[in-house]
Amino acid sequence: MSLTFRILLILAAIWAFRFVIIEIRKSKLQITDSLSWFFITLVFILLALFPQIAEHAAELLHIQSPVNLVYLVVIAILIFRIFLLTVRVSQLDNKVKELTQRLAIDETDEEDEKK
Repeated sequence: MSLTFRILLILAAIWAFRFVIIEIRKSKLQITDSLSWFFITLVFILLALFPQIAEHAAELLHIQSPVNLVYLVVIAILIFRIFLLTVRVSQLDNKVKELTQRLAIDETDEEDEKK
């Protein structure tokens, strides 16, 4: 990996780490959700500081360039995060539907009791 790419990885990791901390302080992001982003920044820093990891892994997986491996890892992590978020949205959707139904039933019962 080139020195420029390694510096870019470190800067991206620092920026992402800082951004996550700011969002936690603003109470826009839960600490449990931020753990995956901290992990990603750690991976970026490790790959930037020790490019041999990416070079060796690229050789083992028969990937032409360590940079391509880094891109592949980032894409895989993001796809996994999207999947987890999709599952969470589906669960929240079900909870909203159940709460709406429960509220409608409670309101109907209250109207019936008033009559």
